[in-house]
Amino acid sequence: MSQGSDYSADSIQTLEGLEAVRKRPAMYIGSTDARGLHHLVYEVVDNAIDEALAGYCDTIEVTIHEDDSVSVSDDGRGIPVDTHRESDRPAVEVIMTVLHAGGKFDNKSYQVSGGLHGVGVSVVNALSHWLEVTVKRDGGVFQERFDHGEPEGLERVRDLESDEETGTNIRFWPNADIFETTEFVYSTLQSRLRELAFLNPGVAITITDERTDEHETYRYDGGIREFVEYLNETKTPLHDEVVYFADEAEVGDGLVQVEVAMQATAGVQGSIHAFANNINTREGGTHMTGFKTALTRVVNDYATSHGLLKDIDGTLKGEDIREGLTAVISIKHPDPQFEGQTKTKLGNSEVRGIVESAMHEELSTFMEEHPDTAEALVSKAVEAAKARLAAKKAEELTRRKSALDSTSLPGKLADCQTRDPEKAELFIVEGDSAGGSAKQARNPEFQAILPLFGKVLNAEKHRLDRVLENEKIRNLITAIGTGIGEEFDIEDARYHKIILMTDADVDGAHIRTLYLTFLYRHMPALLENGFVYAAQPPLYRIRHKGETYDAMTEAEREEIIEEVCDGKPDQVQRFKGLGEMNPEQLWETTMNPENRILKRIGVEDAAAADRMFSVLMGDAVGPRKQFIKDHAEDAEWVDI
Repeated sequence: MSQGSDYSADSIQTLEGLEAVRKRPAMYIGSTDARGLHHLVYEVVDNAIDEALAGYCDTIEVTIHEDDSVSVSDDGRGIPVDTHRESDRPAVEVIMTVLHAGGKFDNKSYQVSGGLHGVGVSVVNALSHWLEVTVKRDGGVFQERFDHGEPEGLERVRDLESDEETGTNIRFWPNADIFETTEFVYSTLQSRLRELAFLNPGVAITITDERTDEHETYRYDGGIREFVEYLNETKTPLHDEVVYFADEAEVGDGLVQVEVAMQATAGVQGSIHAFANNINTREGGTHMTGFKTALTRVVNDYATSHGLLKDIDGTLKGEDIREGLTAVISIKHPDPQFEGQTKTKLGNSEVRGIVESAMHEELSTFMEEHPDTAEALVSKAVEAAKARLAAKKAEELTRRKSALDSTSLPGKLADCQTRDPEKAELFIVEGDSAGGSAKQARNPEFQAILPLFGKVLNAEKHRLDRVLENEKIRNLITAIGTGIGEEFDIEDARYHKIILMTDADVDGAHIRTLYLTFLYRHMPALLENGFVYAAQPPLYRIRHKGETYDAMTEAEREEIIEEVCDGKPDQVQRFKGLGEMNPEQLWETTMNPENRILKRIGVEDAAAADRMFSVLMGDAVGPRKQFIKDHAEDAEWVDI
């Protein structure tokens, strides 16, 4: 017998309290990278939002401090500080140190709540080096500090003039031994806080970055109607007013509240976002299913009864009707059931019927009362149906016979030897010259090279049938192996690292953005599963006294020259393109797993991503100009 014979009672570990969180942090916050880091802030903010939903809070302030700590304050009731009967400890201390402790289980303190089922703030404490909580309530200010999750004792530091002054402030310093990075990104937090302000009309949410003096306050009394208008700022609506309705239904002892806002646009890309108790359910769920089912039925019923489907066989499909549609669905449920720890899919079965019924009644009435808008919607959907049939024919060109049949793969693809997708890497390389160098530089055991020369059609502006006319796109789809459209299956991906390797200049960035636009709009599961990366080739190579240094930016080059070379480097080489690197340089700087820098491209906030792609790649020039003007100071300017 081997090591299995050592398996005994002594092998069983019992992890108590917050120790379990530190042992397996990804189980609680999804990951320990930047995404997990920012999730800590969301958990604390969710507690403040719960106070707002309960009617006790209308102001929330988030501050990124210069020491990379974050504080979240609200004017809610304040976390209870009196003694908890069962533990004989202050309630605030119990909430901070015991998993599943909180006021969200009896349906009395909170009718609706988000968070991680009561583990949220205790998880933040467990994963922090320090955490400080300050509570205003019961006529006093109370403070407690936690060292690596361990309490140091609650103190009443001063009295308040009024018992009515209440609120909570939590400041935490993430544990650098747990997280890959402890640097918070302002724009990432900004997107989520703006989203929460849309979903909770009347609540003012402020974000301040002390490192840069950036400061913004969000308050949207129009709620998700304003959310749809915001998402459509760069698009051309087919009707002026946003269609909005709200409904509610009793479920058990509680009330399910449903809100839907939508507006059709002339574009080809739809943008539908579903939320449950303020949580972005990116994978949809029963509320999304109810919305889509009712939308398809109502539009088809109207089109059939008014004789508007003469140009196609049969009826419209849901994807035809949703083309160019921007919608936000928000439900509030007293007992939401989510699939998975990170809550990206709603599972309550009764919600589908509630949303479907409300949607059917309200949308049917709207279409009968607005015949011009209704006919415009149907006409656009009919055109989408025709394009879908054309795209289906084009999809057949990208179908692979099997994962092992290389005869069906693109001729320019230099495939790798491994057939294990988890080990395989596909480099999408700009140009034949760079492709040639990459083929020589690669490790053929696990690295495949697909050269794609020049720019492709902008997927933001064109339907899939037009996009698939492009040979480069067809080659890319075939190489990846998942298929596209109805045939897409993430399980068929031949590579779990798809690396966009373009030049480190403006043209290279544009080409990369075009490919990312296509992947986001038509193969988003690749991004959601973390399969897509951008290579980071250096702009400069500096040699000094026999040593070699690579610089990714102009500023980094200057820093190396001044601090390492004392202003007198032996040689500074500017790489204007990947094709200028010989195979050895390309391998060493950009492809060698030991040295290279890869940036994983994911989609944490789908609504923000939708709007950004619309701004950068859509038809509207004004918003794009404004974006460039607003972000010009952040750009790295290089001589080309």
